[in-house]
Amino acid sequence: MSVNGPNVTRRYLNPLDIYLLPGYTIEVFAQGLNAPVSMVFDENGDIIVGESGEIDGNARVMRLVENGYEVVAEGFNVPLRGVNILNKDIYVSHDGVITVIRADGARRNLLTGLPTRGDYKNSQVVFGPDGKMYFGIGSVTNSGVVGMDNIWAAQYPLYHDFPAEDIKLIGQNFVTYNFLSYSPSDYAFTGAFRPFGIPNRPNAIAYGSLRPTSSIMRADLDGANLEMYAWGIRHPYSLKFDRFNRLYTTNNAYDDRGSRPIKDAPEEFLLIIQGVWYGFPDYSAGLPVTLPQFRPDVGPQPEFLMAEHPMIPPKPLAVIEPHSGLKGFDFNYNADFGPYGDVYVAESGSIYPVSTGGYPLPGVGRRILRINMTDGSTSVFAINRSGLGASVTGGGGFERPWDVVFGPDGAMYVLDYGRSSPTNPNLMLPNTGVIWRISKN
Repeated sequence: MSVNGPNVTRRYLNPLDIYLLPGYTIEVFAQGLNAPVSMVFDENGDIIVGESGEIDGNARVMRLVENGYEVVAEGFNVPLRGVNILNKDIYVSHDGVITVIRADGARRNLLTGLPTRGDYKNSQVVFGPDGKMYFGIGSVTNSGVVGMDNIWAAQYPLYHDFPAEDIKLIGQNFVTYNFLSYSPSDYAFTGAFRPFGIPNRPNAIAYGSLRPTSSIMRADLDGANLEMYAWGIRHPYSLKFDRFNRLYTTNNAYDDRGSRPIKDAPEEFLLIIQGVWYGFPDYSAGLPVTLPQFRPDVGPQPEFLMAEHPMIPPKPLAVIEPHSGLKGFDFNYNADFGPYGDVYVAESGSIYPVSTGGYPLPGVGRRILRINMTDGSTSVFAINRSGLGASVTGGGGFERPWDVVFGPDGAMYVLDYGRSSPTNPNLMLPNTGVIWRISKN
Protein backbone atom coordinates (compact mmCIF):
# COMPACT_ATOMS: atom_id res chain seq x y z
CA MET A 1 0.00 0.00 0.00
CA SER A 2 1.18 3.49 -0.79
CA VAL A 3 -1.06 6.44 0.01
CA ASN A 4 -0.57 9.87 -1.50
CA GLY A 5 -1.95 12.99 0.11
CA PRO A 6 -3.99 15.48 -1.92
CA ASN A 7 -1.17 18.03 -2.21
CA VAL A 8 2.00 15.99 -2.43
CA THR A 9 5.09 18.16 -2.63
CA ARG A 10 7.77 16.47 -4.65
CA ARG A 11 10.01 14.82 -2.11
CA TYR A 12 12.53 12.37 -3.40
CA LEU A 13 12.01 9.07 -1.57
CA ASN A 14 14.26 6.04 -1.87
CA PRO A 15 14.04 3.28 0.77
CA LEU A 16 17.41 1.96 -0.43
CA ASP A 17 19.03 5.04 1.12
CA ILE A 18 18.12 3.70 4.58
CA TYR A 19 20.30 1.12 6.30
CA LEU A 20 18.46 -1.56 8.25
CA LEU A 21 19.70 -4.51 10.21
CA PRO A 22 19.89 -7.62 8.00
CA GLY A 23 16.56 -9.37 7.57
CA TYR A 24 14.36 -6.26 7.40
CA THR A 25 12.72 -4.35 4.54
CA ILE A 26 11.52 -0.74 4.48
CA GLU A 27 8.98 0.82 2.13
CA VAL A 28 7.03 4.06 1.72
CA PHE A 29 3.57 3.42 3.16
CA ALA A 30 2.07 6.91 2.85
CA GLN A 31 3.19 10.41 1.95
CA GLY A 32 1.91 13.96 1.50
CA LEU A 33 1.34 14.67 5.19
CA ASN A 34 1.86 18.16 6.59
CA ALA A 35 4.22 18.20 9.61
CA PRO A 36 2.79 15.04 11.25
CA VAL A 37 3.84 14.36 14.85
CA SER A 38 1.67 11.53 16.19
CA MET A 39 -0.12 8.43 14.94
CA VAL A 40 -2.17 5.57 16.32
CA PHE A 41 -4.12 2.59 14.95
CA ASP A 42 -7.86 2.54 15.60
CA GLU A 43 -10.03 -0.51 16.29
CA ASN A 44 -10.42 -1.13 12.54
CA GLY A 45 -6.67 -1.09 11.91
CA ASP A 46 -6.80 2.34 10.25
CA ILE A 47 -4.10 4.90 10.99
CA ILE A 48 -5.09 8.17 12.69
CA VAL A 49 -2.49 10.93 12.29
CA GLY A 50 -2.10 14.23 14.09
CA GLU A 51 -0.63 17.08 12.04
CA SER A 52 1.05 19.75 14.17
CA GLY A 53 -0.08 22.78 12.17
CA GLU A 54 3.41 24.27 12.45
CA ILE A 55 3.66 24.79 8.68
CA ASP A 56 0.22 26.01 7.63
CA GLY A 57 -1.36 26.97 10.96
CA ASN A 58 -4.04 24.27 10.68
CA ALA A 59 -3.51 21.60 13.32
CA ARG A 60 -5.73 18.69 12.42
CA VAL A 61 -6.50 15.00 12.84
CA MET A 62 -6.44 12.84 9.72
CA ARG A 63 -7.47 9.28 8.91
CA LEU A 64 -5.66 7.32 6.20
CA VAL A 65 -8.06 5.87 3.66
CA GLU A 66 -7.43 3.88 0.53
CA ASN A 67 -7.04 6.84 -1.83
CA GLY A 68 -5.53 9.40 0.52
CA TYR A 69 -6.69 11.06 3.73
CA GLU A 70 -9.89 12.32 5.24
CA VAL A 71 -10.07 15.09 7.82
CA VAL A 72 -11.48 13.90 11.14
CA ALA A 73 -11.25 17.32 12.84
CA GLU A 74 -9.23 20.51 12.43
CA GLY A 75 -8.64 23.95 13.84
CA PHE A 76 -6.78 22.85 16.99
CA ASN A 77 -4.24 25.02 18.79
CA VAL A 78 -0.79 25.02 17.22
CA PRO A 79 1.15 22.95 17.86
CA LEU A 80 -0.81 19.75 18.10
CA ARG A 81 1.40 17.24 19.91
CA GLY A 82 -0.49 13.95 20.13
CA VAL A 83 -3.48 11.79 19.29
CA ASN A 84 -4.70 8.62 20.96
CA ILE A 85 -7.83 6.46 20.92
CA LEU A 86 -9.92 4.83 23.64
CA ASN A 87 -13.30 3.21 23.03
CA LYS A 88 -13.55 4.89 19.61
CA ASP A 89 -13.02 8.33 21.17
CA ILE A 90 -10.01 10.31 19.89
CA TYR A 91 -8.05 12.30 22.48
CA VAL A 92 -6.16 15.25 21.01
CA SER A 93 -3.33 17.05 22.83
CA HIS A 94 -2.78 20.55 21.48
CA ASP A 95 -1.21 23.66 22.95
CA GLY A 96 -2.54 24.00 26.49
CA VAL A 97 -5.63 21.88 25.84
CA ILE A 98 -6.77 18.25 25.80
CA THR A 99 -9.82 17.65 23.62
CA VAL A 100 -11.89 14.53 23.01
CA ILE A 101 -13.63 13.79 19.71
CA ARG A 102 -16.47 11.37 20.36
CA ALA A 103 -17.36 8.56 17.98
CA ASP A 104 -20.36 10.61 16.79
CA GLY A 105 -18.10 13.57 15.96
CA ALA A 106 -18.98 15.66 19.03
CA ARG A 107 -16.02 17.61 20.32
CA ARG A 108 -15.32 18.66 23.91
CA ASN A 109 -12.39 20.27 25.69
CA LEU A 110 -11.56 18.17 28.76
CA LEU A 111 -8.69 20.30 30.09
CA THR A 112 -7.80 23.88 29.21
CA GLY A 113 -5.31 26.43 30.47
CA LEU A 114 -2.45 23.98 30.89
CA PRO A 115 0.86 25.83 31.54
CA THR A 116 2.34 25.60 28.04
CA ARG A 117 3.03 29.21 27.03
CA GLY A 118 6.77 28.67 27.38
CA ASP A 119 9.28 26.55 25.49
CA TYR A 120 7.54 23.16 25.65
CA LYS A 121 3.99 21.85 25.44
CA ASN A 122 1.69 19.09 26.68
CA SER A 123 2.28 15.60 25.30
CA GLN A 124 0.10 12.87 23.84
CA VAL A 125 -2.40 11.35 26.28
CA VAL A 126 -1.97 7.70 27.30
CA PHE A 127 -4.35 5.57 29.32
CA GLY A 128 -3.36 3.86 32.54
CA PRO A 129 -4.51 0.61 34.17
CA ASP A 130 -6.36 2.75 36.73
CA GLY A 131 -8.72 4.07 34.05
CA LYS A 132 -7.14 7.52 34.05
CA MET A 133 -5.35 9.52 31.36
CA TYR A 134 -1.71 10.53 31.73
CA PHE A 135 0.24 13.21 29.88
CA GLY A 136 3.44 15.25 30.18
CA ILE A 137 3.94 19.01 30.46
CA GLY A 138 7.33 20.39 29.44
CA SER A 139 9.39 23.10 31.08
CA VAL A 140 8.82 26.79 30.47
CA THR A 141 12.55 27.49 30.09
CA ASN A 142 15.72 25.65 29.17
CA SER A 143 16.96 25.17 32.73
CA GLY A 144 14.82 27.11 35.20
CA VAL A 145 15.61 30.77 34.34
CA VAL A 146 13.74 33.03 31.92
CA GLY A 147 16.21 34.71 29.60
CA MET A 148 16.81 36.21 26.19
CA ASP A 149 16.32 32.83 24.54
CA ASN A 150 12.66 32.80 25.61
CA ILE A 151 11.03 34.82 22.84
CA TRP A 152 7.57 34.21 24.32
CA ALA A 153 8.46 36.43 27.32
CA ALA A 154 7.50 39.58 25.42
CA GLN A 155 3.93 38.27 25.12
CA TYR A 156 3.78 36.59 28.53
CA PRO A 157 6.07 38.69 30.75
CA LEU A 158 4.82 37.13 34.02
CA TYR A 159 5.40 33.55 32.92
CA HIS A 160 8.02 31.19 34.42
CA ASP A 161 8.57 27.57 35.51
CA PHE A 162 6.16 26.24 38.15
CA PRO A 163 7.34 23.52 40.56
CA ALA A 164 5.03 20.79 41.86
CA GLU A 165 6.05 21.34 45.48
CA ASP A 166 7.40 24.21 47.54
CA ILE A 167 11.15 24.42 46.97
CA LYS A 168 13.84 26.46 48.70
CA LEU A 169 16.13 28.31 46.29
CA ILE A 170 19.73 29.37 46.79
CA GLY A 171 18.71 32.77 45.48
CA GLN A 172 21.29 33.64 42.83
CA ASN A 173 20.21 36.00 40.05
CA PHE A 174 21.14 36.10 36.37
CA VAL A 175 21.99 39.38 34.66
CA THR A 176 20.98 39.96 31.04
CA TYR A 177 20.08 42.81 28.75
CA ASN A 178 16.47 43.79 29.45
CA PHE A 179 14.93 42.98 26.10
CA LEU A 180 11.51 44.06 27.42
CA SER A 181 12.79 47.61 27.87
CA TYR A 182 13.25 50.35 25.28
CA SER A 183 16.53 51.46 26.82
CA PRO A 184 19.71 49.96 25.31
CA SER A 185 21.49 50.35 28.66
CA ASP A 186 18.84 48.64 30.79
CA TYR A 187 19.72 45.31 32.43
CA ALA A 188 17.50 42.79 34.16
CA PHE A 189 18.16 40.58 37.20
CA THR A 190 16.17 37.35 37.03
CA GLY A 191 15.90 34.61 39.61
CA ALA A 192 15.06 30.94 39.11
CA PHE A 193 11.33 30.10 38.94
CA ARG A 194 10.53 33.82 38.58
CA PRO A 195 9.28 36.00 35.71
CA PHE A 196 11.88 37.80 33.64
CA GLY A 197 13.35 40.71 35.57
CA ILE A 198 12.19 39.53 39.00
CA PRO A 199 15.14 38.69 41.28
CA ASN A 200 15.32 36.22 44.15
CA ARG A 201 16.49 36.78 47.69
CA PRO A 202 18.73 34.19 49.40
CA ASN A 203 16.72 31.15 50.50
CA ALA A 204 13.65 32.34 48.63
CA ILE A 205 10.75 29.89 48.27
CA ALA A 206 9.18 28.96 44.96
CA TYR A 207 5.71 27.76 45.84
CA GLY A 208 4.26 24.59 44.40
CA SER A 209 1.54 24.74 41.77
CA LEU A 210 -1.47 22.51 41.20
CA ARG A 211 -0.56 22.68 37.51
CA PRO A 212 3.23 22.35 37.53
CA THR A 213 5.51 22.38 34.53
CA SER A 214 8.23 19.74 33.92
CA SER A 215 5.79 17.13 35.15
CA ILE A 216 3.63 14.15 34.35
CA MET A 217 -0.01 14.67 35.20
CA ARG A 218 -3.00 12.39 35.40
CA ALA A 219 -6.76 12.96 35.47
CA ASP A 220 -10.04 11.16 35.07
CA LEU A 221 -11.12 10.60 31.48
CA ASP A 222 -13.47 13.57 31.73
CA GLY A 223 -10.64 15.84 32.93
CA ALA A 224 -11.67 15.83 36.58
CA ASN A 225 -9.31 15.21 39.50
CA LEU A 226 -6.20 16.54 37.76
CA GLU A 227 -3.08 15.81 39.83
CA MET A 228 0.69 15.60 39.60
CA TYR A 229 2.02 12.07 39.15
CA ALA A 230 5.79 12.77 38.86
CA TRP A 231 7.88 15.91 38.41
CA GLY A 232 11.30 17.35 37.67
CA ILE A 233 11.22 16.02 34.07
CA ARG A 234 12.37 18.74 31.68
CA HIS A 235 10.50 17.70 28.54
CA PRO A 236 8.54 14.43 28.76
CA TYR A 237 7.78 14.24 25.06
CA SER A 238 6.16 10.82 24.73
CA LEU A 239 4.65 8.47 27.33
CA LYS A 240 3.60 4.81 27.18
CA PHE A 241 2.68 1.96 29.49
CA ASP A 242 4.29 -1.41 28.84
CA ARG A 243 2.57 -4.81 29.18
CA PHE A 244 3.36 -4.82 32.91
CA ASN A 245 1.58 -1.44 33.32
CA ARG A 246 4.85 0.40 33.95
CA LEU A 247 4.96 3.97 32.68
CA TYR A 248 7.92 5.21 30.58
CA THR A 249 8.78 8.50 28.91
CA THR A 250 11.37 10.01 26.62
CA ASN A 251 12.93 13.17 28.05
CA ASN A 252 14.64 15.86 25.99
CA ALA A 253 17.65 17.33 27.78
CA TYR A 254 19.01 20.81 28.49
CA ASP A 255 20.45 22.98 25.74
CA ASP A 256 23.54 25.16 25.63
CA ARG A 257 21.52 28.38 25.56
CA GLY A 258 19.97 31.11 27.66
CA SER A 259 20.94 32.60 31.01
CA ARG A 260 21.92 29.19 32.41
CA PRO A 261 23.37 27.16 29.51
CA ILE A 262 24.16 23.49 30.10
CA LYS A 263 26.30 21.67 27.57
CA ASP A 264 26.26 18.03 26.44
CA ALA A 265 23.33 16.95 28.59
CA PRO A 266 22.25 13.48 27.45
CA GLU A 267 18.70 12.57 26.50
CA GLU A 268 16.89 10.05 28.69
CA PHE A 269 14.49 7.11 28.62
CA LEU A 270 12.86 7.03 32.05
CA LEU A 271 10.80 4.63 34.10
CA ILE A 272 8.25 6.82 35.87
CA ILE A 273 7.38 6.17 39.51
CA GLN A 274 4.61 8.05 41.24
CA GLY A 275 5.73 10.99 43.38
CA VAL A 276 9.38 10.88 42.32
CA TRP A 277 11.39 14.02 41.41
CA TYR A 278 13.62 13.40 38.36
CA GLY A 279 16.11 16.25 38.70
CA PHE A 280 14.99 19.36 36.79
CA PRO A 281 16.59 21.89 36.94
CA ASP A 282 19.69 20.67 38.82
CA TYR A 283 20.36 17.15 37.51
CA SER A 284 20.86 15.56 34.11
CA ALA A 285 20.47 11.80 33.66
CA GLY A 286 20.89 11.37 37.40
CA LEU A 287 24.07 13.49 37.53
CA PRO A 288 24.40 16.98 39.06
CA VAL A 289 24.83 19.72 36.45
CA THR A 290 27.62 21.10 38.64
CA LEU A 291 29.96 18.48 37.16
CA PRO A 292 32.63 19.88 34.77
CA GLN A 293 31.26 17.84 31.86
CA PHE A 294 28.23 20.15 31.68
CA ARG A 295 30.15 23.42 31.54
CA PRO A 296 29.31 25.41 28.39
CA ASP A 297 31.94 26.75 26.02
CA VAL A 298 30.84 30.29 26.91
CA GLY A 299 29.64 30.97 30.42
CA PRO A 300 30.26 29.71 33.94
CA GLN A 301 29.91 26.23 35.34
CA PRO A 302 26.21 25.65 36.14
CA GLU A 303 25.39 25.84 39.83
CA PHE A 304 22.44 24.38 41.70
CA LEU A 305 19.34 26.56 41.77
CA MET A 306 17.69 24.64 44.61
CA ALA A 307 19.07 24.90 48.13
CA GLU A 308 17.46 21.60 49.04
CA HIS A 309 16.56 18.75 46.69
CA PRO A 310 13.49 16.59 47.29
CA MET A 311 15.61 13.46 46.76
CA ILE A 312 18.52 12.12 44.73
CA PRO A 313 16.85 11.57 41.36
CA PRO A 314 16.90 8.07 39.87
CA LYS A 315 19.10 7.29 36.91
CA PRO A 316 17.38 6.70 33.57
CA LEU A 317 16.89 3.26 32.13
CA ALA A 318 18.80 4.40 29.04
CA VAL A 319 21.07 7.38 28.33
CA ILE A 320 21.15 8.64 24.75
CA GLU A 321 23.46 11.03 22.88
CA PRO A 322 22.85 14.76 23.49
CA HIS A 323 20.51 16.50 21.03
CA SER A 324 19.25 13.22 19.58
CA GLY A 325 15.74 14.65 19.70
CA LEU A 326 13.92 11.73 21.31
CA LYS A 327 10.29 11.66 20.23
CA GLY A 328 7.71 8.85 20.04
CA PHE A 329 8.42 5.21 20.88
CA ASP A 330 6.75 1.82 21.06
CA PHE A 331 7.32 -1.60 22.59
CA ASN A 332 7.77 -4.62 20.32
CA TYR A 333 5.58 -7.55 21.35
CA ASN A 334 6.03 -9.51 18.12
CA ALA A 335 8.80 -12.06 18.69
CA ASP A 336 9.02 -12.64 14.94
CA PHE A 337 9.99 -8.99 14.41
CA GLY A 338 12.77 -8.74 16.98
CA PRO A 339 13.66 -9.04 20.67
CA TYR A 340 10.41 -9.27 22.61
CA GLY A 341 9.62 -6.26 24.77
CA ASP A 342 12.40 -3.99 23.51
CA VAL A 343 11.70 -0.34 22.75
CA TYR A 344 12.15 1.44 19.42
CA VAL A 345 12.46 5.24 19.56
CA ALA A 346 12.23 7.89 16.85
CA GLU A 347 15.05 10.45 16.95
CA SER A 348 14.31 13.67 15.08
CA GLY A 349 17.86 14.95 15.51
CA SER A 350 19.23 18.39 16.26
CA ILE A 351 16.92 20.95 14.68
CA TYR A 352 18.07 24.36 15.88
CA PRO A 353 21.83 25.04 15.99
CA VAL A 354 21.33 27.52 18.84
CA SER A 355 20.35 24.55 21.04
CA THR A 356 23.77 23.02 20.61
CA GLY A 357 25.73 26.16 21.41
CA GLY A 358 25.62 27.66 17.95
CA TYR A 359 27.17 24.85 15.93
CA PRO A 360 25.10 22.35 13.92
CA LEU A 361 25.13 18.65 14.69
CA PRO A 362 24.01 17.10 11.40
CA GLY A 363 25.10 13.59 12.40
CA VAL A 364 22.98 13.37 15.54
CA GLY A 365 19.62 11.59 15.58
CA ARG A 366 17.64 11.18 12.34
CA ARG A 367 17.32 7.45 13.08
CA ILE A 368 15.41 4.71 14.89
CA LEU A 369 17.06 3.57 18.10
CA ARG A 370 16.52 0.23 19.83
CA ILE A 371 16.67 0.05 23.64
CA ASN A 372 17.33 -3.30 25.26
CA MET A 373 14.85 -3.34 28.13
CA THR A 374 16.92 -5.88 30.04
CA ASP A 375 20.05 -3.79 30.53
CA GLY A 376 19.27 -0.36 29.00
CA SER A 377 21.85 -0.71 26.24
CA THR A 378 21.10 1.01 22.93
CA SER A 379 21.80 0.24 19.28
CA VAL A 380 20.89 1.78 15.95
CA PHE A 381 18.09 -0.09 14.20
CA ALA A 382 17.52 2.10 11.13
CA ILE A 383 19.50 5.08 9.81
CA ASN A 384 20.27 6.78 6.51
CA ARG A 385 23.37 5.25 4.94
CA SER A 386 24.94 8.70 4.93
CA GLY A 387 24.23 9.11 8.64
CA LEU A 388 22.73 12.52 7.83
CA GLY A 389 19.24 13.85 7.23
CA ALA A 390 17.89 13.50 3.71
CA SER A 391 17.88 17.25 3.06
CA VAL A 392 21.59 17.50 3.96
CA THR A 393 22.67 15.07 1.25
CA GLY A 394 19.76 15.23 -1.20
CA GLY A 395 19.02 11.59 -0.44
CA GLY A 396 15.70 9.82 -0.30
CA GLY A 397 15.72 8.45 3.25
CA PHE A 398 14.70 9.72 6.69
CA GLU A 399 14.47 13.43 7.41
CA ARG A 400 13.06 13.74 10.93
CA PRO A 401 11.59 10.53 12.38
CA TRP A 402 8.95 11.64 14.89
CA ASP A 403 6.94 8.60 16.00
CA VAL A 404 7.14 4.82 16.02
CA VAL A 405 4.10 2.52 16.27
CA PHE A 406 3.78 -1.22 15.76
CA GLY A 407 0.73 -2.07 13.67
CA PRO A 408 -1.74 -4.94 13.99
CA ASP A 409 0.21 -6.69 11.20
CA GLY A 410 3.33 -6.81 13.41
CA ALA A 411 5.23 -4.34 11.23
CA MET A 412 6.81 -1.11 12.45
CA TYR A 413 5.43 2.19 11.18
CA VAL A 414 7.66 5.27 11.32
CA LEU A 415 6.23 8.77 11.07
CA ASP A 416 8.61 11.24 9.38
CA TYR A 417 7.84 14.91 10.12
CA GLY A 418 8.83 16.21 6.70
CA ARG A 419 11.68 17.60 4.68
CA SER A 420 13.64 20.79 5.25
CA SER A 421 14.54 23.33 2.64
CA PRO A 422 18.02 22.59 1.24
CA THR A 423 19.05 26.17 2.01
CA ASN A 424 17.36 26.56 5.42
CA PRO A 425 17.27 23.57 7.81
CA ASN A 426 14.63 25.29 9.94
CA LEU A 427 12.22 25.86 7.04
CA MET A 428 9.99 22.81 6.58
CA LEU A 429 8.43 22.11 3.19
CA PRO A 430 4.66 21.53 3.20
CA ASN A 431 3.12 18.11 2.54
CA THR A 432 6.44 16.25 2.75
CA GLY A 433 5.54 14.13 5.77
CA VAL A 434 5.91 10.38 5.25
CA ILE A 435 4.92 7.11 6.91
CA TRP A 436 7.51 4.36 6.41
CA ARG A 437 6.73 0.67 6.99
CA ILE A 438 9.46 -1.72 8.23
CA SER A 439 8.81 -5.46 8.16
CA LYS A 440 10.77 -8.61 8.83
CA ASN A 441 11.70 -10.61 5.73
